[in-house]
Amino acid sequence: MADKQRQSDSLTYVAPQESGQADAWTREAGQRGGQQLVEVAEVIPPAAVAEALNLSPGELAIVRRRVISLDGNVIELADSYYPPTVARGTALADKRKIKGGAPTLLAELGYQARHASEDLEFRAADSTELDALSLPKGASVLSLFRTTTTDDGSPFEVQHMVMKAPRRLHYEIEVD
Repeated sequence: MADKQRQSDSLTYVAPQESGQADAWTREAGQRGGQQLVEVAEVIPPAAVAEALNLSPGELAIVRRRVISLDGNVIELADSYYPPTVARGTALADKRKIKGGAPTLLAELGYQARHASEDLEFRAADSTELDALSLPKGASVLSLFRTTTTDDGSPFEVQHMVMKAPRRLHYEIEVD
């Protein structure tokens, strides 16, 4: 992984890991990478998240906010949102790391990823992002908004990731 290039396979990040395996980011980045879980809470999600999860206006979602680092530098802010019917009463609602990552737990709970829709946007960073990512005023970020659904199209996870730019993401998708 070069400083401004990151090869990624989206399927890796929505698929459960094998028993005893670390989460996808830890496996990809190894000792060079890290992630800090900064918040787990029930919140009123942003409108785009609520819509993607089929939540009514004002309905709560569980959010897990993480700061992702590589070589000791923060490179990404990652928020994962879940409907309360999926996350409440599970490890998703606890402020602790999940062995194998959220996709592994979700699969154990019966939520196997069958479809993921991703939207990428290159935009100016807001003041919170500038500070958290140690970016200069006027810098841009790459925003990735992923909605993951089951076989019947029911959404069970929305991830919003904000990455330092410039970045090059390489995706490989296998079609069954």
